[in-house]
Amino acid sequence: MTRGTGRSQRGAALLMAMLLVTLVATLSAASLWLQWRQVEVETADRQRSQLSWLITGAMDWSRLILREDALSVQSGGTDHLGEPWALPVQESRLSTFLSQDQQLREGDPQVFLSGRITDAQSRLNLLSLSEGSQVVPEVLAQWVRLFALLQLPRAELEQLVRQWPLALTEGAQGPLRPQRVEQLVWLGLSEASVARLQPFVTVLPEPTPVNLNTAPLQVLLASLPALDSATAQRFVQRREQRHFATLEEARQALGLAAAQLSERRHALRTQYFEVTGQLRIDQQRQTERALVRRSGPQVSVVWRERSVEQLHDSSLQ
Repeated sequence: MTRGTGRSQRGAALLMAMLLVTLVATLSAASLWLQWRQVEVETADRQRSQLSWLITGAMDWSRLILREDALSVQSGGTDHLGEPWALPVQESRLSTFLSQDQQLREGDPQVFLSGRITDAQSRLNLLSLSEGSQVVPEVLAQWVRLFALLQLPRAELEQLVRQWPLALTEGAQGPLRPQRVEQLVWLGLSEASVARLQPFVTVLPEPTPVNLNTAPLQVLLASLPALDSATAQRFVQRREQRHFATLEEARQALGLAAAQLSERRHALRTQYFEVTGQLRIDQQRQTERALVRRSGPQVSVVWRERSVEQLHDSSLQ
C-alpha cells in the first residue's frame, strides 16, 4: 500500500465518521423535538380538560345560586339587583375558593376564575316583537325608541322588522332564526349595531316581559316610550334604595308614564338568566356562556356555548 493510498483511506474513514456523527445528532434532535412536542400536546390536552371540569363546576354553582334564590322567602317573589345572584365574581385565584386541605401544590399552575349572572329579562326580547306573522305595534314602538336612544340607523330596524317574521316561519325561504343577539346580522343588522344593542336586547325562546327591577336606564326608556329621562333617573335611584315589591309601587314611581305599564309587558320576576363563566390558566382563557330557564326551583339549560382564547403576556398585565 502506498502512502497516498493510506492517506486517502484515512480521509474517507474520517469523513464517514463525521457523517455518522451528523446523522446521529440529527436523529437525536428530531427525536427530542418529537418527545417535546408530545409533552406539549399532552399538557395542553390536560389543561383543556382541567379547564372544562372547572368551568362546568362554576356553571353548576351558578345554577345552584338561582335555585336557592327561588326557594328563598326573602326574595318576596321578585328578582332585583340586590340579590346574591346579581353580584359578579371578580377575577380571583382559584386557590382562594379551596379549603385548607385542598391547597394547590407547589408548581401547580395558577388558575383564575371570574363570572356573573345577568337577568336576561332586563332587556327587550326580540320574541315579543311579533305574534305569529304580525308585528305588535306596542312592542315595535319600544324598539323604535331604543334605536333612537342608541342613535342606530332606522333603516336597519325596518330591515329587522321585515326579516324577523320570515325567520319565524318554518319552511320559509327566509333567513335562519337567530338564537343569540350576535346572530342578528343574519337579519340585516351591521356588526357595529349588534355590538351596540348587545347590552339592551336578547333573543329568548318565548315572549317575556321586561323586569323593571333590573332593566338598565335605556331599556326603561324604551319599554315605556312616554317616560322622560329625569323620571327614569329618579326611578332607578328609588330602585337602588329599595327594590319594587309590586307593580303598583313601580306604577307610583313612574309618574305620567305609569299609564303605559302593562302586566303583559312588564314584571318584577324573571325566568331567564344568562350565566357567563371565565377561567384563565397560564396563557389560555376559556369562556362559557349559557342561557338558563328557572321554573320554580328547577333550573334548566336552554343553550350553552364555549370559546377558548390564547393570550399573550401583554394581555395578562
